[in-house]
Amino acid sequence: MIIGQRYFENKKRPYIMGILNVTPDSFSDGGSYTDIDKAIKHTKKMIDEGADIIDVGGESTRPGHTQISVQEEIERTCFVIEAIKENFNIPVSIDTYKHEVAEAALLAGAELVNDIWGLTYDDMMAETIARHNASVCLMHNRKDAVYSRLIEDIISDLNNMLDIAKNAGISEDRIMLDPGIGFAKTTEENLMVMNNLERIVEMGYPVLLGTSRKSMIGNTLNLPVEEREEGTMATSVIGLMKGCTFFRVHDVKANYRALKMTYEIIK
Repeated sequence: MIIGQRYFENKKRPYIMGILNVTPDSFSDGGSYTDIDKAIKHTKKMIDEGADIIDVGGESTRPGHTQISVQEEIERTCFVIEAIKENFNIPVSIDTYKHEVAEAALLAGAELVNDIWGLTYDDMMAETIARHNASVCLMHNRKDAVYSRLIEDIISDLNNMLDIAKNAGISEDRIMLDPGIGFAKTTEENLMVMNNLERIVEMGYPVLLGTSRKSMIGNTLNLPVEEREEGTMATSVIGLMKGCTFFRVHDVKANYRALKMTYEIIK
């Protein structure tokens, strides 16, 4: 998997994507890092704790979120991306599903587009990514959250997204998949996906797992957002044991330690 100038060569070794939300309304850390100085300080903290990629998001994608304008999303994210690239040598991803935001972010220095709609929301997204020779994370999502066979339907949806990416000219070594925990799925369905992650891994692409502090954990353990760290670590460990490569988390240090311990046992 290539992201920018970095080659993530070992699919068995875990890599951490640290979450940097520059939003006032994210479900978990909204408003914490909207100031550039705070964002840079938190980025340094995540890098020191083991982050391999920084994922910058300018619009909350929690259930029931309010969509913001393209211009506002660009203004929230691009200055932060430029500052990160000026201060640190680390790949940066932009968490967006709008091609105009992706374009601006890639010009600002981002190398990966983390698209929660897997290129299906915006018809110009795939072409934009291909033109910049950037990388993409295709996350499973769907507007109609009704499944006949959950895992098979997810694999089918992801294959459709892969077709869009390949037809646009996105290089296969710049694609990762995300099963979309917490998107268009009930708690029970999310748990079923977790238990079948190896089926997504078998598709042959690096898999990113994004479970951090999500409602699947809150509902299962009956815990508020700020008390879901252990649950997140459990999902990270299971994800690694089932073959996932990338882990998108808020709590970098805790997940880094849990994943490193797991990797040293199973490698």
